[in-house]
Amino acid sequence: MGYRITYIWCARMFDLNLLAVFARVAEADSFAEAARRLSTSRSAVSKAVAKLEIVLGARLLNRTTRHLSLTEIGQVAAAHARRILEEMEQLEQVVGSFNDEPRGTLRVSASVAFGTLHVAPALADFLTAHPGLKMELTITDRLIDLAEDGYDMAIRVTAEPPLPLVARKLAPVRRKLCGTPAYFEKYGLPLIPADLIHHNCLDYTRSGEQGLWRFNGPKGEIDVPVSGSLHVDDDEALSQAVLGGLGVALLPTFIIGKDLQAGQLQAVLSEYIPVERHVYAMYLPTRHLPTKVRAFIDFLIARIGVEPYWDRANTRQQ
Repeated sequence: MGYRITYIWCARMFDLNLLAVFARVAEADSFAEAARRLSTSRSAVSKAVAKLEIVLGARLLNRTTRHLSLTEIGQVAAAHARRILEEMEQLEQVVGSFNDEPRGTLRVSASVAFGTLHVAPALADFLTAHPGLKMELTITDRLIDLAEDGYDMAIRVTAEPPLPLVARKLAPVRRKLCGTPAYFEKYGLPLIPADLIHHNCLDYTRSGEQGLWRFNGPKGEIDVPVSGSLHVDDDEALSQAVLGGLGVALLPTFIIGKDLQAGQLQAVLSEYIPVERHVYAMYLPTRHLPTKVRAFIDFLIARIGVEPYWDRANTRQQ
């Protein structure tokens, strides 16, 4: 409890807004980026940090024309600032629990394919339902640190969420081995996984080992060596190559669901199921989950459904 007493004493000495600005600068390593996140000017951010340095009687940042870095004292101050602001945010959450309407700014990072196809199209309905909320969505496959990068939550496709993050399952990710009907008419249908040696197997480089596909078959898990003319790190780009008739690939139904339904793609070896993954909403452990985070997760779960909408009525998956 001692550190909380210190925080309250510090809060009396200066405006907590100065701490909030400094914390943003520390996490962004940039006045300009901190200003963007705070929706203010670079000069206002610089003046706030300078004022905080005067109040504390210490230099918090090393400034050059090209680089910004924390001094030794600045590193300590940044850690304390984050904790003070976390305490204040928790207090706001407790008070705000009496009002279920989420407010403020929700910062979300989502993987490229799922974020583009299923998160971004949902935002209009979500924000219309919560007019007191603003949102910043970053679409990227880059691994992020929620704390350091200042995000409230991340939406990712993975087999195992990383510790220590808390993860909520949004949906299963079902992958289908598929190609175009024209491709299979020309090269034949694979009847067993070993037949893939005769096919141009297009590989997604972010998924496991390159050149090795894993399936759960009638007799258990099997590894199938594959080779092909294309290796790509984006599922949507891979699906376009398959739709173009180049070869076969393991593709998630949240990308190709409509193509399967329309008969543009044909799924094969359906009794051999690729190792399953899930879409997760992940956030940092906290005693009080922010209302805005809980509201968005609950919204996505309801929107996707127990049976994901992209998997419903897939009548041409065999």
